Amino acid sequence: QVQLVQSGGGLVQAGGSLRLSCAASGRTFSTYSLGWFRQTPGKEREFVAGITSTGGSLSYADSVQGRFSISRDNAKNTAYLQMNSLKAEDTAVYFCAAKPSRAYSRNPSHFDYWGQGTQVTVSS
Repeated sequence: QVQLVQSGGGLVQAGGSLRLSCAASGRTFSTYSLGWFRQTPGKEREFVAGITSTGGSLSYADSVQGRFSISRDNAKNTAYLQMNSLKAEDTAVYFCAAKPSRAYSRNPSHFDYWGQGTQVTVSS
């Protein structure tokens, strides 16, 4: 079992940057693929970025491609989401998620473990 604890987030002006972290417990972190998702009130949770268990393959939603970067450090059991050139429409609660397989997924229902969520607010 994996427990995910998120940090980072907060309030930033449009055009600014933030980095989210997702620290995992357990000794099998390197066998889990990871994803970042976000959610706004009244909307479904949407895929933001994904990374395979080895970090060898990445995927991004079109809306964040070129601005966000997902990474992981398996030695530190931590994943990151670097968010640059933030826009007001990036405002949401962001979640990291993990599933015990090599390949990532864009479907939140495929993930078994979730972080507690962190608010990102971008002011225009």
